[in-house]
Amino acid sequence: MSTNAASTPSTTREWQLAARPAGWPTDDDFRLVERELPELAPGEVRVRNTYMSVDPYMRGRMNDVKSYTPPFRLDEAMTGGAVGEVVASRSDDLAVGDTVLHFQGWRTLAQGKAADFHRVPDVPGVPESVFLHALGMTGLTAYVGLLDIAEFREGDTVFVSGAAGAVGTMVGQIARLKGAGRVIGSAGSPAKVELLTERYGYDAAFDYKDGDVAEQLAQAAPEGIDVYFDNVGGDHLEAALRSFNKGGRAALCGMISMYNATEPEPAPHNLFMAIGKGLTLRGFIVGNHYDRFDAFAAEVGAWLATGELVYDETVVDGIEQARDAFLDMLRGANVGKMLVRVG
Repeated sequence: MSTNAASTPSTTREWQLAARPAGWPTDDDFRLVERELPELAPGEVRVRNTYMSVDPYMRGRMNDVKSYTPPFRLDEAMTGGAVGEVVASRSDDLAVGDTVLHFQGWRTLAQGKAADFHRVPDVPGVPESVFLHALGMTGLTAYVGLLDIAEFREGDTVFVSGAAGAVGTMVGQIARLKGAGRVIGSAGSPAKVELLTERYGYDAAFDYKDGDVAEQLAQAAPEGIDVYFDNVGGDHLEAALRSFNKGGRAALCGMISMYNATEPEPAPHNLFMAIGKGLTLRGFIVGNHYDRFDAFAAEVGAWLATGELVYDETVVDGIEQARDAFLDMLRGANVGKMLVRVG
């Protein structure tokens, strides 16, 4: 048991939610504060965060509404995925120097029961940040959503909205590696469209800002789609409903188009198509599927090791930039996973 807490930093800098946003969050909805941590209790560890994650679902946690995860509390540190190094320990389970994955992001130092921190394995050639995306929650989201929720079958034509994001880049590659007949993605800029086809193995991609989404999807998938992985909702979901073949399946993962809306989303207008086509539209929360983690980690880890699966990170430096990184992520400024290098 390590007990060198007295010689380690004890002042953490943390982001708090100062007010609940109405529509798009503003700078005044957040505050960065300093706080002194208490002495370690038996069984606790202190961790210096190295990377933290910012994710679309965090916008929903800023609203005081009942949901699948509790809302952030005002004037308290926000939370989210992070990796870091144990710098002090009063636990027999974790030692100083261990790299751990945990849920106390949005701060420089994390502290709590050792059971809330999970040691990550040393995977040659894979940096610790990858456990926040390709080998973490976003990767598992893509894996479960495509294979279990959408019941992917070899030869399927797959459409992914928000395809250049952390989840979308994984979905397209997993579909290709599993034998998809055709993989199509939407993104928000010509550069991202090029990345989808040149780097991530998408057969076709389009910029949703270039025109009607339904028309662009119909051109990219003239024979229709079998699977839709939804990260956007709205006009993308409406377009998928139009393009679905009979028996199509949708995994409803996120609907970023409405996260900052102040009025109800007008689309889709054509949900009735789900009846005649015999569609399955199924929402899911990845936290309910951690029983699949070992199978996911084994298969995706092997693809990463061989280079068959690639990833990108958009890294912003400094805890001071965490708020801006979060807002930029909501606007689609990232390619792959948006991360904050905390130190």
